[in-house]
Amino acid sequence: MSQPMTRRQVLTATAGAFAAAPLLAAMQPQHEGHVPSKPAPPPATPPASPVNGARAYRPVIALDTPTLPYELDNGVKVFRLVAEPVQREFAPGVVVNCWGYNGQSPGPMIEAVEGDRVRILVTNELPKGIHTTVHWHGILLPNGMDGVGGLTQRHIREGQTFRYEFTLRQHGTYMYHPHFDEMFQMGLGLMGLFVVHPRDRSVRPVDRDYAILLNEWLVRPGSATPDPTEMTNFNLFTFNGRMFPGTSPMLARLGERVRIRIGNLSTTNAHPIHLHGFSFKVTGTDGGPIPEAGQWPEVTVNVPTGSARDIEFVADAEGDWAFHCHKVHHLMNGMGHNLPQLLGVDQAGPAARLARRIPGYMPMPASMTGMMEMVRPPNTIGSTVEGPFDEIDAGGMFTLVKVRAALEDGKDPGWYAHPPGTVAEPVEG
Repeated sequence: MSQPMTRRQVLTATAGAFAAAPLLAAMQPQHEGHVPSKPAPPPATPPASPVNGARAYRPVIALDTPTLPYELDNGVKVFRLVAEPVQREFAPGVVVNCWGYNGQSPGPMIEAVEGDRVRILVTNELPKGIHTTVHWHGILLPNGMDGVGGLTQRHIREGQTFRYEFTLRQHGTYMYHPHFDEMFQMGLGLMGLFVVHPRDRSVRPVDRDYAILLNEWLVRPGSATPDPTEMTNFNLFTFNGRMFPGTSPMLARLGERVRIRIGNLSTTNAHPIHLHGFSFKVTGTDGGPIPEAGQWPEVTVNVPTGSARDIEFVADAEGDWAFHCHKVHHLMNGMGHNLPQLLGVDQAGPAARLARRIPGYMPMPASMTGMMEMVRPPNTIGSTVEGPFDEIDAGGMFTLVKVRAALEDGKDPGWYAHPPGTVAEPVEG
């Protein structure tokens, strides 16, 4: 019987080069015949999804993430997940070696209805010697289906397929992820969203329903494989495996009611997610919907690691409204933590002398904006993009909520055209 690679082995493997060899091999995107899925272009943001007559719900839009299809077997919804090495494009020109499900990190969103009987077939195609399981985070089910390796089930060994089957007894926003060697496997991206709709279509109706899964990574500059043993110094921050400017916007027509489901499976950080332009109510957690009397108004919702929050608002103001984590370094791409602070330092003299001896030398800028102009290592991207007025200084966990009176479903309307007299301008004289 093959033995799994455990967290303890991962940590002790760093003691020497010989001991590290199995770990390094396992971290490679291609190992023992396992070839990572190539990154696919992110799926186009679908339209608002009018309620399908064949469904008892309005489909959720998980930005840049597909929804997992299912088959019916005597009334049971059958889903299939394959855990495997994948390549994920975080932003244009930045491709990361991850582990994921069905060629995707995060994996495809599972969507079902309260009362459904679901069967989820999970196949392990991870590198040789890697065992896994799947835990259905927040979902009420029989103990033997909970997915805790060694406690409630045997490990899913390489090449094996396990069956999870249970009846959904609640509705809300949930997640799935391994519950064996979580640090290593989740640190490489094995996770996904699981949305359960209420059986009664009249419960909590909205016009647009979005879902986002938060994650954080350490991918050292010039490399492509995350370090899953990192616990604090992360440098890439993603919405559904994408970072700005690679994130898709959320679209809404003026006056529509919008829900955004936010799950957080980051290693360490809680993320205070802030929406510009609107006051929203926190309407649910991964414990389920919050009764109306218990909901509260916010403009920022803190999402702790291992939890989910649902927010709802009426899109009653047109514009391109920012939606982002309010930890300011989570709006950076390739953020470093060990750089000197040179604000107020006159570098002109030393810089001129160094430039004579080091061709191409550039002094360290006093601000992050200047740093973005420096030459970057391969497989990295800056944190500025040209906007309609000037540079947008943002990366990482940042996207837009675009609200328009006239909106063509599924099509980005471009930058907002502000009415005359409604834009901040320089004061003359």
